[in-house]
Amino acid sequence: MLCRYAVCRTVHRVVTRPVTDRNRRSPERGHGSGDSVKRNDKHAVAQAVHDLGSALWFGGSVMGIVGVHEAGPELESDIDRIRVASAAWRRFGPVEWAGIVASALAGLRLTKSSASRLATQRGFGSVGALKAGLTLAGAAATAYSAYLGSRISALAEQTREKGQITAVKDATEPTAATPPDLASLQRRQRYFQWVVPLLAGANIACGSYLVQSYRPGATVREVMGRLLAKRRAST
Repeated sequence: MLCRYAVCRTVHRVVTRPVTDRNRRSPERGHGSGDSVKRNDKHAVAQAVHDLGSALWFGGSVMGIVGVHEAGPELESDIDRIRVASAAWRRFGPVEWAGIVASALAGLRLTKSSASRLATQRGFGSVGALKAGLTLAGAAATAYSAYLGSRISALAEQTREKGQITAVKDATEPTAATPPDLASLQRRQRYFQWVVPLLAGANIACGSYLVQSYRPGATVREVMGRLLAKRRAST
């Protein structure tokens, strides 16, 4: 009973600390309710920037695959199927990277503002670390996919200059008559083009989990779990 009472008292102090601290601090010291509102506003802005950047990254990559690439057979010329896709990605590339950078920077801001949760809530830190890893891996996959796209475009133009036929179904799918070097790059790109939205989507899913961790019930449950786990380990 004493152990359970001590744990409950600790959880109560952790959950209610922001409120009591806010009540104790005087406006003269600059820590009144106005500062709390400003912090909440900054957190909301950072969350909105993060979500919009992630949505742009995920949605744009999916649109490129199912919209731009899959529409390639609608064009009669083989070389145009690659040229149109290359031009579309070249225009969208800066916007996509803006979304990635916005998501990463806003994520850092959210992590900084959640330092206390990293120390008290079980699972918050591990999911946050996983999310950071997914962001880095997704950015790397995006860069490599862009590199493959530029190589496909350049090789297709070289093939055409030599008087050879590119013979592709679309920008990422070769045919039996596609030159081997070009076909190899296309097959690689056809795989990596799906890696990008997969990692971006996983990043969004981790962000949703972290947002849910801010709910009072989740906070109490996870802090309680961490404290009980420490208590069991010490006995």
